[in-house]
Amino acid sequence: MLGKWLSHEEYQEYVVSELSELARLNPYALLEYEKEISKLFILNLDLLKPVIATLYSVTGRPSNLQPEIFRSFILMISMGFTLDKWLAKLKNNFVLRILIGGNVPSLGSHYDFMNRIYKLDEKPRHKAKKRKPSKKIGKNKKLPNRRTGIVGRIVAGIFKGKKFNCKPETVLHKIFAEACVKSSVDLGLIPRKVSVSGDGTCIESGASHFGVKTCKCSDFNCNCPRKFSDPNATWGWDSHNERWYYGYTGYFISTYNNELKTDFPLYLRLVDARRHDSVSAVVSLAQARELYPNLTFETFISDSASDNYPTYELLNKFDINAVIALNSKNKGNFKNPPPIGVNQHGVPICPGGNLMVYYGFDRKDRCRIKWRCPRVLGKCSACEACQNCSKSDYGRTVYTHPTWDLRQFTTIPRGTEQWKNKMKERTAAERVNNRILNDYGIENSKARGKKHISFLTTIAGFNVHLDAQLKFLTSKNLFDFTSLFNIQVVA
Repeated sequence: MLGKWLSHEEYQEYVVSELSELARLNPYALLEYEKEISKLFILNLDLLKPVIATLYSVTGRPSNLQPEIFRSFILMISMGFTLDKWLAKLKNNFVLRILIGGNVPSLGSHYDFMNRIYKLDEKPRHKAKKRKPSKKIGKNKKLPNRRTGIVGRIVAGIFKGKKFNCKPETVLHKIFAEACVKSSVDLGLIPRKVSVSGDGTCIESGASHFGVKTCKCSDFNCNCPRKFSDPNATWGWDSHNERWYYGYTGYFISTYNNELKTDFPLYLRLVDARRHDSVSAVVSLAQARELYPNLTFETFISDSASDNYPTYELLNKFDINAVIALNSKNKGNFKNPPPIGVNQHGVPICPGGNLMVYYGFDRKDRCRIKWRCPRVLGKCSACEACQNCSKSDYGRTVYTHPTWDLRQFTTIPRGTEQWKNKMKERTAAERVNNRILNDYGIENSKARGKKHISFLTTIAGFNVHLDAQLKFLTSKNLFDFTSLFNIQVVA
């Protein structure tokens, strides 16, 4: 059962009372950790307690250090430590020890906390040797789906009401949504109506793909079953670096605040390294909408990995605009032949051969896209078909309907300024990937096991949000570190 849990207000009072005296004697001791102190000071763990309370028994010995453990993980990732080295640092540093709550939890308590949140069997198992594939796929090319039509079958299941709330990572996702993203939403950093971008990234496991020999064969390369410390890791293709890697694929959904020029992760998930992003995209979207019932996903932005009809049908069902790059292999391949002359982006072509001009989307009335004459709107100086075209001063008007072909006639037409501006936001997912993997060291942490890597990735996501929240509060003069501890530095 959960034991003593200081409220957020009580924790803040404790930190201020303990560190203010130190600030008076040696202000530099606090200034050295200004960023870390500030981030934990604004981290409200009152939101965490109701989410994890059900994971503990109502009887038995109480667990008293759960908020301290969580703050310890936040600091560990923020400062770039591994768990064993972090605990040694924590025990010998007064400021950091006070910052997590005063008591230093044991190594076993940290692992027990992860095991309660992420229930996944990762005991070393005897399996056949996982040989590295020899054939390279190519630059910017992804592994094909292992099962033909899998995206369509998943989407069909979602239409029938299939849920994804029984996965081992469900509690971890709920913690991130309730204790992290909710704070950013309440501060106004994430609007209630958001455009989201999804992207996959390679995450290497710290475990060896050779495994540990348990046979007595003299040949190291024998095919006897071996014991693997990360039995769920598989071989995947890194299309950017053109190499095979051993580990997992992280699929992250993020949003971009254009006013603050800041990226926010909303959904973080680890999947099989061999899984195609098209599969991860539809599953992640469905689960993310369940996680955030108070948020409206207006637009989904993705690279060409999601350029398939089942994804467009799912987005249409969810009433989400699709801004998806066309797959080079499928350009010009549409479900049905267009009833009017259009280019590969679904833009109508006037009788004179000029592209017509996008003039808005009528969602409420007839669910159609309006296009007007390019000559009348000043997009071209002359047109060869003027004499045989509309005599109206308004110019010829053409309508296209997304229902004709969801991929061809997207609600935000391809090639328009609105579409281009939305596609630029897709880099938010790439920047979030970079922050989590590189800035917060998940890629170089040598962590092994899907459970461990997923948990640390989520903690890194917390840090990304805390950085943005702290930047916002400081810019609005809602948080001042020096006045909080009455720090006076003599020049």
